Amino acid sequence: MAVGENSSTSEGASNAIGNDPNNALYVHPSDSPGMMLVPAQFDGAGYRSWRRGVMRALSVKNKLGFIDESCVKSNANSSQLRQWQRCDDMVTSWILNSLSKEISDSVEYVNNSVKLWKELEDRYDQTNGAKLYQMQKEINDLTQG
Repeated sequence: MAVGENSSTSEGASNAIGNDPNNALYVHPSDSPGMMLVPAQFDGAGYRSWRRGVMRALSVKNKLGFIDESCVKSNANSSQLRQWQRCDDMVTSWILNSLSKEISDSVEYVNNSVKLWKELEDRYDQTNGAKLYQMQKEINDLTQG
């Protein structure tokens, strides 16, 4: 069963979810797609710091589940599908707004927040293999003297 999904599929159940601040599908009246989650846009440098800030902001808004896949998309015939899509679009917008224009333009057509997050992880959460090897070699060559 999808996150926030009740056995009832009535409109009343859908409205109850939309009014419950503890539910991941709740959108606060002050939330808007134009918001920025972090004070500085990510420009390609300092990815891990930016990532941590975005994750913290999404956690505060109870939307972390949209990027870690714990808030799964409702079934096509669920009354909550539109609410899930609305929230996912909101999270996607927030992340895009937290990126520099150049980076945002390059990922603008990703379908949802999970795919956007994974694309950013694939691109920027890379370690420099050659430098890591060199550092490990220097550590191994150390001797007490």
